[in-house]
Amino acid sequence: MEKIILAIVGLPGAGKTEITNYLQKKFGWPKIYFGQAVFDEIANRGLEINEQNEKQVREDLRKKHGMAAMAILNIPKIKELYENSSVIIESLYSWEEYLEVKNEFADKFFVLAVYSSPQTRIERLGKRPERPLTAEQVQSRDIAQIENLHQAGPIARADFTIINEGAKEEACKQADNFIATI
Repeated sequence: MEKIILAIVGLPGAGKTEITNYLQKKFGWPKIYFGQAVFDEIANRGLEINEQNEKQVREDLRKKHGMAAMAILNIPKIKELYENSSVIIESLYSWEEYLEVKNEFADKFFVLAVYSSPQTRIERLGKRPERPLTAEQVQSRDIAQIENLHQAGPIARADFTIINEGAKEEACKQADNFIATI
């Protein structure tokens, strides 16, 4: 298989991290978590990690660098890792980020969307050990990510979509089926 850049996209709680971890373990590919730039900036500002601060910092970075902010901040890291391996991008958000990465890597760039219903995602996000969210916080974040961050574009333009409503193993099997087609 030729080296690729694979972005895993989806709304919070859809299963992006599960699929990313599975593919990393199976293929040994490194990942770039686009959201790490947000957490790094939260730490730089001395703020607490919570939904409100995450949202504010994400929006601030995009005001400073434009809607392609996370791609702009992470492309140097992607290029460095890509010299030796395929690379997974976790949590590419905006349409503009999609276009930035697509422009940089062209036909080596693929997008895998992970979809779960709002109710499934609310249940998952309420139970997760790190940064659990209430139903209201999930809805607020969904709206912000769709309306303000243009997240629907990369999901809609994905090369393949996993429907993640059941067992983790089923979602992983769908990921394997997609990778086999590349």
